[in-house]
Amino acid sequence: MPVSKTPLLDTVKTPADLRALPEASLRQFADELRMETIDAVSVTGGHLGAGLGVVELTVALHWVFDTPRDRLIWDVGHQAYPHKIITGRRERIRTLRQPGGLSGFTKRDESVYDPFGAAHSSTSISAGLGMAVARDLSGSDTNVIAVIGDGAMSAGMAYEAINNAGARDERLIVILNDNDMSIAPPAGALSAYLARVTSSGTYLHLRDYAKQLARMLPKKWERRAARMEEYTRHLWQGGQWFEELGFYYIGPIDGHDFSQLVPVLKNVRDAKQGPILVHVVTQKGKGYAPAEASADKYHGVSKFNVVTGAQVKPKPNAPTYTRIFAESLIKQAEKDDRIVAITAAMPDGTGLDLFGARFPRRMFDVGIAEQHAVTFAAGLAAEGYKPFAAIYSTFLQRAYDQVVHDVAIQRLPVRFALDRAGLVGADGPTHAGAYDIAYLGCIPNMVLMAAADEAELVHMVATQAALDDGPSALRYPRGEGAGVELPQEGRPLDIGKGRIVREGSTVAILSLGTRLAEALRAAEQLAAFGLSTTVADARFAKPLDKDLIKRLAANHEVLVTIEEGSVGGFGSFVLHYLAEDGLLDRGLKVRTMVLPDYFIDHGKPDDMYKAAGLSADGIISTVFQALGRDRLTGELPGRA
Repeated sequence: MPVSKTPLLDTVKTPADLRALPEASLRQFADELRMETIDAVSVTGGHLGAGLGVVELTVALHWVFDTPRDRLIWDVGHQAYPHKIITGRRERIRTLRQPGGLSGFTKRDESVYDPFGAAHSSTSISAGLGMAVARDLSGSDTNVIAVIGDGAMSAGMAYEAINNAGARDERLIVILNDNDMSIAPPAGALSAYLARVTSSGTYLHLRDYAKQLARMLPKKWERRAARMEEYTRHLWQGGQWFEELGFYYIGPIDGHDFSQLVPVLKNVRDAKQGPILVHVVTQKGKGYAPAEASADKYHGVSKFNVVTGAQVKPKPNAPTYTRIFAESLIKQAEKDDRIVAITAAMPDGTGLDLFGARFPRRMFDVGIAEQHAVTFAAGLAAEGYKPFAAIYSTFLQRAYDQVVHDVAIQRLPVRFALDRAGLVGADGPTHAGAYDIAYLGCIPNMVLMAAADEAELVHMVATQAALDDGPSALRYPRGEGAGVELPQEGRPLDIGKGRIVREGSTVAILSLGTRLAEALRAAEQLAAFGLSTTVADARFAKPLDKDLIKRLAANHEVLVTIEEGSVGGFGSFVLHYLAEDGLLDRGLKVRTMVLPDYFIDHGKPDDMYKAAGLSADGIISTVFQALGRDRLTGELPGRA
């Protein structure tokens, strides 16, 4: 059948429309989908390379399977832009990661075609197995397909899920999208032929029959038969590890070749055995030369010129907090060869690529394995080294037990550097560093700091480097600093001591982190209403500067705390101390300003903080509410 020259993408609104196309048209449709993806991301920015790498796989999956009845789960979700275009969201695709627009990841309440939301890696197989069990319990016959990348396979959760799934008998299809480490690259026509044959119903049935027959033999013969079957198969094919864990392994196959993808996917769809793992090899950035040539730079992009590939990046006003952290750590490491750095698959995002370039033997990327990263750091600390574990705040949540059990209880001096603290903008609630103050501040032996600006960050890195008695954590936001002058060298701070930045007499604002600038703006505006305001930088959420808090409580009518974190954090710690010390009995008006108790969707950070009430205007409103004054006039209600 001749391939249509008429544009096909405009005719496809849903996967049902796609399934109406002949197989011969899939190549043309995929090419159009790839160009639409490139054009959309050039307008919005976002994740590009991973999505381009799975265009053919996305098309084949939706063409072969009956989505959304069949459940298709994308691990992480940053490769799901082509999936979103196919599944009724094309008209909104240029709102990706924009305020009020589409999420940059899969999201359950965005579409019925997103059966499971994901933005952190390695959850797909666990979720898929849960759905497969639910299907069998309800007597349904749907297919469940989990697509997971080779990078996500470095996380322990993926192995836990594979181990559990392999020990069960539910039909579960796992697609291993191998686009980086190339576990076993395709070996041409023979490999493609073997993948088709070994995925066929006949082959799977014969293998299952052979295993049942072997079980009827004496034990020693059963073991020999099983070993011979596996040896013969894996002499020709890879995947023995998956087979040992109970999966039928198929592949590797070329993830850009429909002549391989379609028949294999049809075979595994129709197979009654399970679980099955299909190993698909793809190329990040496929079909767009700039992305193919530089997969790392085109993993996540800002807006760019489609023709040249040049990304549109505004000239920074100040260095980023991430860079300041990295450069400060390098300076400390030049003076102390016991300092080492650890990242969990985020060397660029944490700035540790710079540290690794300077000290290649002292930087360790452990992969997407935050639990391992923390305990690995604990082992280094136990042997007298000074490990800095640079992990996004949101990702450290994945290793909470290790922080408590392996680090804090043993009082090991692991130094946590928590990038992306607070709200993060376009990545939305899945990446917000909203909870670390609460979940770290409650742990005994923990020192918890938050940098108010980049100069403070330099000093806090030096503080961590000097700490040898127990763990510490330093939190700082994503993006540019405030543009303050940086010190030539960091100096260790007095542990648990804050500072007064502005003196006043009526209102006290105690800030933790980068809301300090907003607190100072609020103080200026409050002065216009005749409200003399003290502004203090707490620096430490733990241990608290009790002397500072007592002074503020004794000498002011109102005390407001503000932080870039959830309820249960710094403000709660301050309130607890005030109550325990009896300082609330004197009529002090206390207000704690935190992130609201709901998830905040993606947007521009300044707008998000304003909506959350954590801006200068929000502080002023909080002060007036505490005083019982009218926000517009500054007068008490009813006063002329």
